[in-house]
Amino acid sequence: MARSPRPAQPLSEHYGDLVRVALMEARPAGLHTVQLVAATRLKQSQVQRGIRHLRDVGAAENLTPITWRRKDGYMFSDDPADWIEYEKKQLAQALGRLTRMITGTLAPHLARCPDDEWAQLVSAQLTGVTATLAQLSK
Repeated sequence: MARSPRPAQPLSEHYGDLVRVALMEARPAGLHTVQLVAATRLKQSQVQRGIRHLRDVGAAENLTPITWRRKDGYMFSDDPADWIEYEKKQLAQALGRLTRMITGTLAPHLARCPDDEWAQLVSAQLTGVTATLAQLSK
């Protein structure tokens, strides 16, 4: 019998189910973490674990994207505009982290060791990635 590539995590799945039910009951509104804690009777760390599970597994299984907005909190939305807005913000956040890594680590590395093959390879590859992320996050 073949092993699955990822071991089962029953607690994460359980927390994810509780969070999913709470968010489905709140639809079309969203719930902030504090509200999810109250609705599910889970600890904050368990709610966060449930949200991670939903993002990793549950949303794809149920074909319902989970998004987050400062105003509304976590929510299941049926509006593709909400999904796109969330995706763009996530891409902009990834771009910011990548840019800080480039300016704070890679650029000084290249300045001190301009012939380093690793740093040159990373720089060449990340130039394309940052350009793509910048375009997608617009």
